Amino acid sequence: MKNLAKIFIVFTTISAAIMELIDTSIVNVALTTISGNLGASIEDASWVITAYAIANVIIIPMTGFLAQYFGRKNYYLASIIIFTVASVLCGTSTSLWELVLWRFVQGIGGGALLSTSQSILFDTFPVSQRGTASALFGMGIVMGPTLGPTLGGIIIDNYAWPMIFDINIPFGILAVVLTYFFVEDSVHHTTKPSIDWTGILLLASFVGSLQYVLERGESKDWFADESIRIFGIITVVTFIGFIWWELKVKEPVVNLRLFASANLSITTMLTFVSGFALFTSVFVYPLLLQRVLGYTPTMVGMSLLPSALASLIVMPIVGRRLQAGDSPKLFITLAFIIIMIYGWMLAHRTDINASMDDFFFPLMVRSVGISMMAVTLTNQAVVGLAPKDIPQGVALNNMMRQLGGAFGIAIMNTYIAQRAAIHRNDLVSNMVAGSQQFVERNTALMQGIGSKLAVTGNAQQQAYQLLDITVTKQAYLLTYMDAFLFSTVAVLAVFPLIALLRNTKISAEAQKAASEAAH
Repeated sequence: MKNLAKIFIVFTTISAAIMELIDTSIVNVALTTISGNLGASIEDASWVITAYAIANVIIIPMTGFLAQYFGRKNYYLASIIIFTVASVLCGTSTSLWELVLWRFVQGIGGGALLSTSQSILFDTFPVSQRGTASALFGMGIVMGPTLGPTLGGIIIDNYAWPMIFDINIPFGILAVVLTYFFVEDSVHHTTKPSIDWTGILLLASFVGSLQYVLERGESKDWFADESIRIFGIITVVTFIGFIWWELKVKEPVVNLRLFASANLSITTMLTFVSGFALFTSVFVYPLLLQRVLGYTPTMVGMSLLPSALASLIVMPIVGRRLQAGDSPKLFITLAFIIIMIYGWMLAHRTDINASMDDFFFPLMVRSVGISMMAVTLTNQAVVGLAPKDIPQGVALNNMMRQLGGAFGIAIMNTYIAQRAAIHRNDLVSNMVAGSQQFVERNTALMQGIGSKLAVTGNAQQQAYQLLDITVTKQAYLLTYMDAFLFSTVAVLAVFPLIALLRNTKISAEAQKAASEAAH
């Protein structure tokens, strides 16, 4: 009976984590459809993504405190209900700003589904099986952002956009039932902490402002825009105030003192970079296939599916090896090297005529690297922490992953815009109107178009339009290749941090307490 309950807990927590992470990316491929249906611009429609991200990143670092204050089971159950009800209301929204409101509420509920799921899973397994727990949870971390565009593409191509929210409903109901019957409260939190209202306000102001700057900076030309300058100042001031207050107050909403653990500090920095690598790769790859190669959202999603399934094989293997005593530092080093190989392959082996088969092997390489990274960093984040501190450690680590993804997408957006302009200018400057190559290409296009048109002038105009489209596609191809190379260099920069990481072991006291909590 105990093993059956453990299976249900595993299924519940991983499903909840995947459901939350899918919702961070499933809307990306639906923005054009949503904006058209609700009569909004693409820029305004992007608030559907921004609102969820802001709420999500605000709530994640608070999950340890909230679980202790309300009781872990009550908080987890309430969060699933909030997430599910908000999903229903997102699907029934009739205006953009109504949808944005419910996406924010959905993000509040979704924030707990990641960190609390992980702490529940870790309490369910004894320390000797922590590697297995990390592998199981790692599946959700990798598969969520990967499956999001896949499901989103299939739904948008075949159904109405509200379905991207409605698919959460049956899973949410099932998770509520399983949580009510099988999830238990943590035995490590027996006292209710006081509410750190100042810390909550500073945290919400800091993270909300930062997320706004990151999400909207590129479209508003960064600090040339007054709103970005204002929120930038708020970010700096509230960040300093938040650090000062949380280190001063006796019962902080986010226990920053845990960063005194060198292992946690280094791991969260590596997790930040892993979030950068995970989210930017999922962000850039679909743009390359859709904007340059002309793939539909469904085709993009299906190309990602085999590598997502491959992670189901890789992660349990890595988890077992960690459980057997293999060096986490070795796995982390190999993971980052493999991610660099993936970036290098797409930066040097992609061309305008690439087919889906050309991406199969690079995506498999990425799957191995991301899987190793997710499992090992998830495990290392809590190594050396007392059982009562695990929820806070998990929350801090997950917050750094989300922030890494937010920073990565913001930086990549700006980088892509700048490189696309540079490549386009370079290509156009090499198109000399009187050159032999230009004349031959223009003549061939005019002949092809002219055979279908009665007016020669129209043929010339359309020939120029086709040349412009060709130049734009080539510029974006070169840009996305640069983007993959950029992410490779970013990963390379963290290797000194890996050298500082120690294979810290859990104390005997913590091991005993965690083992008791699991039984």
